[in-house]
Amino acid sequence: MKKLISLLLAAGMAASLAACGSSAATSESAATADSTSEAASTSEAAEAETTGESDLQYIKDKGKMTIGYTVYAPMNYTDDNGEFVGFDTELATAVCEQLGVEPEFVEINWDTKVVELDAKSIDCIWNGMTLTDDIMANTSCTEAYAKNAQVVVMKTGSGYTSTADLVGKTVVAEAGSAGETTIQEDENLSQADYVSKGVQTDCLMEVAAGTADAAVLDLTLASAMIGEGTDYADLEIVDELNAEEYGVAFRKGSDAAAAVNDAFAALRADGTMQALADKYGLTLAE
Repeated sequence: MKKLISLLLAAGMAASLAACGSSAATSESAATADSTSEAASTSEAAEAETTGESDLQYIKDKGKMTIGYTVYAPMNYTDDNGEFVGFDTELATAVCEQLGVEPEFVEINWDTKVVELDAKSIDCIWNGMTLTDDIMANTSCTEAYAKNAQVVVMKTGSGYTSTADLVGKTVVAEAGSAGETTIQEDENLSQADYVSKGVQTDCLMEVAAGTADAAVLDLTLASAMIGEGTDYADLEIVDELNAEEYGVAFRKGSDAAAAVNDAFAALRADGTMQALADKYGLTLAE
């Protein structure tokens, strides 16, 4: 009897050990499979990152560069003859010719320009765009091609002496613009009653109508649109707040910005950029 019990116990232990061994082998096999799968996924991700699509090639394959802009003289606007002109309009057209593509100009909401860029509604933002820290952190920018400044525009004879005169007054700027940033960062202007507008030209209309006391906008636009012989002859630049530079923004990581820099170099060398600067009253970046 004791012998029989011993034999039964031995058989049970053997079966148990066999089951444990089978379970361990299965677990080890699954772990190996998981590890192999993870390694494969990592490899595929690395390969995808390495062979990412060229943004420049994407534009060339389309045969056109979709350019986001707002109405902004002297950069992009329609003249009295109904022609779409401007420094940026002509410069972008010349660059596209260098790249072998056609320019397609699409009017955008300036406040959502980077969203439009990332969604591929446009390929670049090219419209007297200030190279701010925020823009350069969230896009791939070209080198600076023109100089600018933010200025305060008011009615002639306002008696303006400094931004301290605008504390508690109504001040307008384009939403998402360098003018808006200037207002937010200036000790006095940040204490004004700030109202954002859709485009810079709306800011001039508000000041001319008396519904705003002052506007903060680009020197290039103000110089072209106010003063004697313009629709805003009763407006004047009363202060220049800070110097800045214009550039073109492409999607983050885009290789198109470098290609445009090369085109800029060629257009500087043959005198095209300087001729456009002289035509539209701009100063090229050094």
